[in-house]
Amino acid sequence: MSQLKPALVILAAGMASRYGGNKQTESFGPSGETIMEYSIYDAIKAGFGKVIFIIREEFAEAFRAAIEPKLSGKIELEYVYQSPEKFSGGRSIPAGRVKPFGTQHALLCTRDVIDGPFAVINADDFYGYESFKLAYDFLTTEAADGKYASMGYLLKNTLSDNGSVTRGEISVDDDGNVSGIIERKEIYKVDGKAITTEGDSEKELPLDTKVSMNFFCFMPEFVKWSEGEYSKFLDKHLETDMKAEFLIPEVADLCIKAGKAELKMIPTPAKWFGVTFREDAAVVREELQKLVDEGVYPANLWA
Repeated sequence: MSQLKPALVILAAGMASRYGGNKQTESFGPSGETIMEYSIYDAIKAGFGKVIFIIREEFAEAFRAAIEPKLSGKIELEYVYQSPEKFSGGRSIPAGRVKPFGTQHALLCTRDVIDGPFAVINADDFYGYESFKLAYDFLTTEAADGKYASMGYLLKNTLSDNGSVTRGEISVDDDGNVSGIIERKEIYKVDGKAITTEGDSEKELPLDTKVSMNFFCFMPEFVKWSEGEYSKFLDKHLETDMKAEFLIPEVADLCIKAGKAELKMIPTPAKWFGVTFREDAAVVREELQKLVDEGVYPANLWA
């Protein structure tokens, strides 16, 4: 087990096509804070020692200008750039492919900078301090090569009133380890129920279903292992599907089923909220203001 302080990897290279703007750097807190600043604040409080941002290079100058004045001296910062050409193995990227190749490809781009236990999260999701504390405890006491974890959120705490969401449905064995993750691409909230589409039919998911919110705890070995899987992914999808993505939950599922690792499910009581759609922004601002009013966070995170 590593003695390094865990790092927090933040996925911030997405194009936010459904949102329609750079939500990674948009202000949501009362003093202009982005959503990810609350995650960083919670991670520092929990004991994390470094933040690694995965961003697009063309966005780097604006991103750094927005984040560095606030975080300078508070935690170590590092940047990694995701682009379709990385890890392509010399394959030509089709001209029509503009979208990044997904969250696990983003994580693969950290291969040369990850040197110890780390957690990975989305930039545009609010996860709650409890989740960072649970992740830190796992990373500093249990994590090892082949022993990873996924934070498990209650599905009812992760739905949007404004459209469908993608969630990784977690199945757990008798030992509390993840036996499988099914990526549900479209889950709607309908009359207080969670409805997902399966082919041409609809299926109701229990509201207490545990789901992944892309909050995982890994070691560097997982990132290295995924490179071979990415090569297979490109062979299968590069020329035939312009929207195919190499996603962390699906690769974690492959890793489990290949017998390369066990993935502990860590249930968290935290309530998630985030911005998938433009209409979610007002809700997020309201939720953050409530937490400030309750004294959970200061009115200015970095004052």
